[in-house]
Amino acid sequence: MPTVQTAHPTNKTMLVVFWLYVMVPLAWGVFNTLSQAMKLFN
Repeated sequence: MPTVQTAHPTNKTMLVVFWLYVMVPLAWGVFNTLSQAMKLFN
């Protein structure tokens, strides 16, 4: 008989922390890139 593993519920707090860990530096990089690009057009 095959064993069935139960799925663990997602820890929503950790999920938010990991998304912030990815999105904050990404947003910072996009903001800096756009601000530097705007200097070229002014």
